[in-house]
Parts: sequence; C-alpha cells; structure tokens
Amino acid sequence: MATVEELTDRLEKLRKIRASGVLVVESDVDRITYRNDAEIATAIADLERQISAAGARRPIFRTVIINDKGFH
Repeated sequence: MATVEELTDRLEKLRKIRASGVLVVESDVDRITYRNDAEIATAIADLERQISAAGARRPIFRTVIINDKGFH
C-alpha cells in the first residue's frame, strides 16, 4: 500500500492534469488515458478517500475500574 506522501503526490499531479485539460498521461512506466473530466474527478475523489482513510486514527479506549464500597 502506498504511503500518505505518495498518495498526496499522486493527488497533486492528478489535479494539475485535470486543470490542464489533458486526458492522456504518459510516464516511464505506463500510459493512462482518461475518457473525460468526470473520470479524472472520480480518480481524484478515490485518492482523497484513500488519504483520509490512511490518516484516520483508530479510537483509543481506556477502561477505568473504580472500587467503591460506599464509605465516605
């Protein structure tokens, strides 16, 4: 799984691609062709969801036991 930093980098690149209006993205490894702006928006939303899920912390539960015999 990608780190939050990697996901954030991908998100920034995808936002720049969307702003430029380009639908075909090429890198050294692969080539991605988006059909339309809605598909890029879906990819951005997915990355934002992954970043949110990766940054979410699990709640910490604490158990406190109190023993009181009722004498004050």
